[in-house]
Amino acid sequence: MTEVASNESAIFSGRLSSATQSWLVDHAVNGTVLLPGTGLLELVLRAGGEVGWPLVRELTLQAPLLLPIEGGVQVQVVIGAEESGGRPVSIHSRPEGDVAAPWTGHAEGLLGAGPLPVAAAELAQWPPVGAVAVEVGDAYEVLLGMGYEYGPVFQGLRAVWRRGEEVFAEVVLPEQAHGDAARFGVHPALLDAVLHAPLVVGDGQTVLPFSWAGVSLYSAGAVEVRARI
Repeated sequence: MTEVASNESAIFSGRLSSATQSWLVDHAVNGTVLLPGTGLLELVLRAGGEVGWPLVRELTLQAPLLLPIEGGVQVQVVIGAEESGGRPVSIHSRPEGDVAAPWTGHAEGLLGAGPLPVAAAELAQWPPVGAVAVEVGDAYEVLLGMGYEYGPVFQGLRAVWRRGEEVFAEVVLPEQAHGDAARFGVHPALLDAVLHAPLVVGDGQTVLPFSWAGVSLYSAGAVEVRARI
């Protein structure tokens, strides 16, 4: 982290490469490897936590972060000075080693100073009362036909239920990625697998998440998640 003395901003710099972070190659859409939106969210959560602003009030994705077959990309998370009780945040990248290349903006948002109150979760009884199971045995074959090319690390969806408009999911981080789980608030592949559930029960359109709101992290390093969507 680099603090900017003149305006109380903070800059976090890093590098992403499918060679050194091999799990990234397991996330491709229509033949293109890209950082999942959950990865951008994880970057913001981690940076916000480091400066004492752990709540992602909002985060809007602007452009996908594409990963090259060889080499990597430089990434910056920039947190601005406080404005009206929040701090603006943005994510940019450029090809590694090309100092003349322009930075591409991938997301902009706003951080809050404290986590949201923990909402009462209707997950004590599992599966939830009245929920009807959805067959997911061929889920990743179906998703492949829609353009989602998920490798083993991203194939974490284990069960789905529906109750009216509600969707419930049970996801598990594949064992080969367990060693990485503690390095993240929530491993991007695990959280991304939660988003596979509405795709399975949806209308067959290929979509990507483009915004997040009210995201707080209460514990880290999970390898299994139950979710209501």
